[in-house]
Amino acid sequence: MGPDAEEATVQLSRSARCSVLLLTGALLLSACGSGSSFDGAGKSAEARDRSVTLANCGQKVMVKAPPKRAVSLNQGTTEILLSLGLADRMVGSATWTDPVMKGLEKANAKVPRLADNAPSFEKVLGAEPDFVASSFASTLSKGGVAPREKFEELGVPTYLSPADCEGKDNSGDGDGSRTKPLAMDTVYREVRELARIFRVEERGEKLVTELKDRVAKATSGIDAEDTTILYWFANQESPYLAGCCGAPGIITNALGAKNVFDDTSQEWPQINWETVADRNPDVLAIGDLTRKSQTAETAAKKIAFLESNPATRNMDAVKKKRYVLLSGQAMNPTIRTVEGVEKVAAALREYGLAG
Repeated sequence: MGPDAEEATVQLSRSARCSVLLLTGALLLSACGSGSSFDGAGKSAEARDRSVTLANCGQKVMVKAPPKRAVSLNQGTTEILLSLGLADRMVGSATWTDPVMKGLEKANAKVPRLADNAPSFEKVLGAEPDFVASSFASTLSKGGVAPREKFEELGVPTYLSPADCEGKDNSGDGDGSRTKPLAMDTVYREVRELARIFRVEERGEKLVTELKDRVAKATSGIDAEDTTILYWFANQESPYLAGCCGAPGIITNALGAKNVFDDTSQEWPQINWETVADRNPDVLAIGDLTRKSQTAETAAKKIAFLESNPATRNMDAVKKKRYVLLSGQAMNPTIRTVEGVEKVAAALREYGLAG
């Protein structure tokens, strides 16, 4: 660890010690008051209410008080926190693939961006967080920002999106594989759990209701059982294409359609273009990303490649220009997967493939 990390660690440790002293003092004052009630463990009802404990991706997470200095390490968790009206309790965000979700621009502008991609551990510690959230296990692991244990050693609780660990094996190379299909209920649970951690449960329920209503409206009366879809996230030479059971699976299943690569449980397998051409999907859902870490990130570059490459230019979807442009977040397991359902449903209707 470099000198910046050591300094940040010292600062954070001092902050943690101060917090413990303040909390201890508060409990002592509460004990002296005539109106306090205690359980068998000697904790006041007020103190119990401040503490939230969750089982999260194989770990027990305890958040003793509503976070006031939260850092979100991925865009997915950032947009949930912003949607819950928590910008004033955030001190950093990172790892962006797209512009922030519409309607959240002003709130997002209040939150410092620590990095466009993954920040260093030292950079995160420099924000003096009291809570860290992440969408992906790879972010909170060796090779990412830092393992969860590194934060917890400093008294900083961490939260990982259950959509990236439950029913998913992240032990191999790549983006992992699904042992069971992902469902929006897991994303809704993430919303509710983050709302509970910040003690804004009513906001969480309101957001979940809004998302469910949008899915119901988008899929009403649609039947696309004879329609095949391919999802291309990124990379031109060895494209990352959606397997059966991640967020694109949620979109496809909601519409009754078929993913041309539903025979693989890998989250984002890299598949050659000759195989893609053989599957010849009816519709191409294309990631329109603004980050700069792979080739052909934008939809414009992807489409230019598809229409010029000998292996793909004669595909039905390419010749008929049946494209659906999606944000990266709509193709990840986030609240914007609902946006993906809406956009693909609208495109299928436009192309006469909605039944």
